[in-house]
This record gives sequence, C-alpha cells and structure tokens, in this order.
Amino acid sequence: MEQRLFIIACIMYVFSWISKKMFNKNKISEGNPFGIWNSLFLVIILSCAYYVFSFIMSSGAENPLLNQGFSFKKIIISLIIIAISVYGFFSAKKKKEEDRKLLIKSNLEWANTVYFAGFVASVIMFFFVQAFKIPSASMQNTLLIGDHLFVNKAIYGFRIPLTQIRFLEFNKIKKGDIIVFTFPAETKDQINCGGYQYGRDYVKRVVALEGDKVEVKNAQLYVNDQMIENQGYEIYEPIERIYTDRFIPQDLYQTLWENRVLEHELGLSLRDNFGPVVVPQGQYFAMGDNRDNSCDSRFWGPVPRKNIKGTVWFIHWPLKRIGIVK
Repeated sequence: MEQRLFIIACIMYVFSWISKKMFNKNKISEGNPFGIWNSLFLVIILSCAYYVFSFIMSSGAENPLLNQGFSFKKIIISLIIIAISVYGFFSAKKKKEEDRKLLIKSNLEWANTVYFAGFVASVIMFFFVQAFKIPSASMQNTLLIGDHLFVNKAIYGFRIPLTQIRFLEFNKIKKGDIIVFTFPAETKDQINCGGYQYGRDYVKRVVALEGDKVEVKNAQLYVNDQMIENQGYEIYEPIERIYTDRFIPQDLYQTLWENRVLEHELGLSLRDNFGPVVVPQGQYFAMGDNRDNSCDSRFWGPVPRKNIKGTVWFIHWPLKRIGIVK
C-alpha cells in the first residue's frame, strides 16, 4: 500500500508542477486549454481516490483496478468519473477570469494536499504502521473475517528502502507473535493453497523459530519433541483425521517442504500429520489459530525473515471488536 500511496503522491506532484509552469507561460489560462486542464485534474484526483479506497476495502493483497478485469462496479465508477470530468471541462471553459483564478487556486491546493499527505502517509506506512484487513477465517477466533487492523512495522526494526537491512530492532520475533508477511512465493506462477499467492499479505501466528524441530501428530503440534499444550487461542473441529501411507525419506521430505512443493505430494493429509522438519536458519514456522482451516507453513514451508512486515497490533474496525490483539 505504501508504494501505491507514494506513486499517487508523485503523480499529483508532477501534475501540480507542470500546471504551475504552464500557467506561468499562459498556455492553459483560458478557453479549451483551461477546460481540458480542469477535466484532467478531476480524472486524476477522482481515480486516485477510488484506487486508494478500493485497496483499503480489499484484503490489501491485490491491485484493485486490475484484478478481475472490468467488473460492473468498475464500469459504473469509470462512467461517473468521465461524466464529472466532461462537466468540469464545459464548466471551466465558460468561467470568467476571476472565477478561473479561484478554481486554479482551489485545484492546486487540492493537488498539493494530496501529494503532501501521500508522501507523509507512505513514509508512515513503510516504517511504522500498515492497515490490514482479515480476508479469511484462518486466524479465527483471534481475528475474524472483516477485522480491520493496524500492523506495527517498527517493532522488529526499521527496514532501509530497497534493501533487507534493518536497524533499531526493538523486539525479536518470538513464539506466539501474530505476524503479517508477504507470502513466500519466488515466482508469480508458484501455486500454493489452490492458487497463485505471489505478492499477497498473510497473517499467521509464529509457533517455531529457526532451528526448531516441528511435527504434527493427529493434529497435535510438537516442537522439539515436546507436545505444545493448548494455549487458549487454537480451535479444532470434530472431524475425521486424514492419514497417508506414502513414505518419503526424511531428507527429501525436508527438501520438498523448504521448496514449498510438499503439499503437491501429500495434500490435505499435512493438516493432521506433518513432519518432522527443522526450521531453516533465518526463517519461521507459522500456523493459523483455526488449525483445521488454515493453509500455513505445514503446506507451503517456512516464512523467511525478509518477508515479515510486522506484528498485528490493534483492531480498529468494527467498533465492537476494537482493542489490542494478543
């Protein structure tokens, strides 16, 4: 999201800068050129507003304008934006000199406000806080579908843009932390959980750290050969457990898991009987609290440190759910 806000801020900054240059040279001060300029301003600012709103209301994992083609809603929104811009063209074209000056001032103030707010918001979201919406039931009952969250991105250290270098690490990632991370897909055509997950943000709970041995027996989690007692947040369903008779040598099992293709070999049986595997250096084992309805590290492997954005901090919507997440 922060990259999108930064791009929007850059667009509005360039538009404002070019507009001032052209007005100073009297190239778009009246008539058709002025109408076209006002129409273009409306198209840009309304499109940016719709883009940001759509992204916020989505799960935060997809491009809201390009995803799923041209839906009926997108067509209607596009027609509304076009209609407003056409009206803006004819309205601006007829304005008198004093009215044009007021409109120019108002539009440029809006443009300046948008690009300043965009730059500030993108910096805050890159380093400190990110908004996130829960798209599935995998973390139920801790997090419910539709919960809107704030993610603390500073707690595990600030990341220098365009690098994996972090500094000022306030807390280390530990067992029990609920983390938000970019799905660990190396390519866009990698298939996990029944589809393409590249670029999506996931939320799960850390259950094991690097070097830990992890195993699931009859749906019960074991870490370093110790059964992990129910912590109060896990939920299970009264369902028949799945077993497989297929034997895979331990070294190959570990390799398939680390390469994120183990689920292609063993499928849903991994939900109830998994491992053992050893979590690689610099990576983590994450699971959903809704253990029987979570596609997690059992299926697609460990979570690299570089993919982790932060920890879930606060539910801000809906109102009845407001509170700190534990």
